Amino acid sequence: MSEAAFWRCKPMAQMTPQEWESLCDGCGRCCTNTLEDEETGELFATRVACRLFCNKTGQCSDYANRQKKIEECIRITPENVAEMDFLPATCGYRLVWQGQDLPDWHHLKCGDREEIHRRGFSVRGQTENEAKLSLEQLEDYLFDWPEDRRFTHLKGRRWGQAE
Repeated sequence: MSEAAFWRCKPMAQMTPQEWESLCDGCGRCCTNTLEDEETGELFATRVACRLFCNKTGQCSDYANRQKKIEECIRITPENVAEMDFLPATCGYRLVWQGQDLPDWHHLKCGDREEIHRRGFSVRGQTENEAKLSLEQLEDYLFDWPEDRRFTHLKGRRWGQAE
């Protein structure tokens, strides 16, 4: 096993902070708002991104200070990844937690951080900024991201589909 494939042989709790952070594929999906039906617990993805998310670059405009500026921003860790129901099926954190390998387009496998965008697995260029919308308008931006349809076998269900 090569050192580059640390995610296949190293427990998450033993990963360095740099290794853990590198599992992020840069899709930007965790920066979009997810709505939850209070009665059923069902999750619904939207095309509405955090006010710090830059739609043009597909990245947080202030990653280092995001949790100070955005109260709702959740830092994904080895300790809480199992609770992150909103993460897409293709998320590197989710896949490693599930004991699966990273997709071939993940930068740790292909060596190219732009491949995820070329393959259409990121939200770059597809979101609306939450600062421009009211809370009531979020429902107008419900969206079934393409990777949810293509990778349903990785998580067992599509967003909005009953278990």
